[in-house]
Amino acid sequence: MTDKTNGSKSPRMEERLYQNRYQVDEGRPHVKINHQAGGDSEELKALTKICPAGCYSINEDGQVEVAADGCMECGTCRIVCQATGELEWSYPRGGYGILFKFG
Repeated sequence: MTDKTNGSKSPRMEERLYQNRYQVDEGRPHVKINHQAGGDSEELKALTKICPAGCYSINEDGQVEVAADGCMECGTCRIVCQATGELEWSYPRGGYGILFKFG
């Protein structure tokens, strides 16, 4: 892909995402999982594949866990798990969270 303004190649998506910065709010994550007694729902498990920031993973016990550091605050998880009630999601406090930089 080339930049039409000056003919140079535009940076790859990975390079663009690397420019973003994330200010961690220690001890106050803006995403929390409420695990259900019957196990994690298919919607929650799907987040391990569809989260664009890769914040979700399955631990050795087979439960989904979230590492909110690096979250792009896109709301994908919020929409996917809206009906299950397994996810608590809010915007980070002011001054914390993602800072988008597009080079």
